[in-house]
Amino acid sequence: MKPIFELTPRQIVKELDEYIIGQDDAKRAVAIALRNRWRRRRIEDEIRNEIIPNNILMIGSTGVGKTEIARRLARLAGAPFVKVEASKFTEVGYVGRDVEGIIRDLVESAVAMVRSEKTGEVEEEARERVEEKLLDILLPPPQEQKKSGKSASNPLEQLFSMQGDDEEDEDEDVEEVVDPTVEQRLREREQRQQERYMRSRAKMRERLASGDLDDREVEIKLPERSQGGMMQVFGPAGIEEMGINLQEMFGGMFPKKSKKRRVSVGEARNILLGEEVDRLIDMDAVIGEALSRTEETGIVFLDEIDKIAAPNEAGSGPDVSREGVQRDILPIVEGSRVSTKYGIVSTEHILFIAAGAFHTSKPSDLIPELQGRFPIRVELDNLDRKDFVRILTKPRNALVKQFQALLKAEGVELKFEPAALRELAAIAEELNELTENIGARRLQTVLNALLDDVMFRIPTRTIKNVTVTRKQVRERLTDMLEDEDLSRYIL
Repeated sequence: MKPIFELTPRQIVKELDEYIIGQDDAKRAVAIALRNRWRRRRIEDEIRNEIIPNNILMIGSTGVGKTEIARRLARLAGAPFVKVEASKFTEVGYVGRDVEGIIRDLVESAVAMVRSEKTGEVEEEARERVEEKLLDILLPPPQEQKKSGKSASNPLEQLFSMQGDDEEDEDEDVEEVVDPTVEQRLREREQRQQERYMRSRAKMRERLASGDLDDREVEIKLPERSQGGMMQVFGPAGIEEMGINLQEMFGGMFPKKSKKRRVSVGEARNILLGEEVDRLIDMDAVIGEALSRTEETGIVFLDEIDKIAAPNEAGSGPDVSREGVQRDILPIVEGSRVSTKYGIVSTEHILFIAAGAFHTSKPSDLIPELQGRFPIRVELDNLDRKDFVRILTKPRNALVKQFQALLKAEGVELKFEPAALRELAAIAEELNELTENIGARRLQTVLNALLDDVMFRIPTRTIKNVTVTRKQVRERLTDMLEDEDLSRYIL
């Protein structure tokens, strides 16, 4: 596949089609928004900074694919992504400054993303270093063995040996006699010891690579982690909101302590690998790249934005809080500078995708200033049984494929007859009409109820193949469907 910024809008939609059924208007809108980012980056004039993203407002019921479209777009673009429910800012205890936490979470996502990429670049070198460290622990070099042997002796013996060394040194000061034959023999012996050690080390390396030594215990030194919870900040803005990291501020004032710990070689390999990766990665470069990606390619998904939209006929009370949340979110969407523990972040070119069902309110119930910041509006279609059949089988991560993979791990092959899939889709559609319409999420509930008995009984010698028929679907789910009270709880 081409790099994302080389994909045309049609190609972006085609990639989204691999995971999302229908909703062509929404996929078309996000594809254009993503391509516009590539277009903007190719502009070298001053007007480049004046071009702001066309934020998108998705309108549709739950379970029709709003979140999935935004999440898949971010993965496709390799962009920092964060999802937040706008309604949480109306809860008791939240204040206006908390909305800046959205951007801080986005920066954390970008830092984790860039660090993961850099880890892949240095991982091979880190593994080589870890291998050498483990070999030094399992088979110390001759010089280290001598040192460890001396340190393990009795302190009184060390004292007398030191005194003896001093007396010998005094004698040598009087008359120093060097025998070339003795020196030659010592060098030859040391050379033979070194060759023997290198052969042993090569054999140990082979055993280490094959995993034969993974269960052997070794002793390694680990830095002591500072105990959390030593300081608590009271008030509306905590340490995270202030963008201050006390551990970084005061960590350099005290020497770092280390402790010895006995672990298996396999566990030591993982621990040492993390330490070596940290040493090889330039965190300043990681943070700089993360801040740049946040500002240029970051995507924020504001879900449940309809919950903070107050109907026009509303009076006072909770609706006042909703309008206050809108005004708190507005500066971030308009473009502002947010302080994070990694640095200042500008939100002018971050793409915001808002979504809501708007059952009891309308997009026009949002304050005009916020409405104007979401110029692209798309309405997503409700899903019917034909869509459900395609959702069950067509996407790369289709539910049927997921259950087949789960049972394959137990050595069981799972198959669905086409008629069974159509029946499942029909039942899901009927349940959405009878109870609450939760869209494609109903399929997950129905499939779990259908396969519950099989998933419980496996593994067993008698079950190696499972074929789901239309008759089985009806027998398993019809009773639940007819019992309205039961279906409300189970389906």
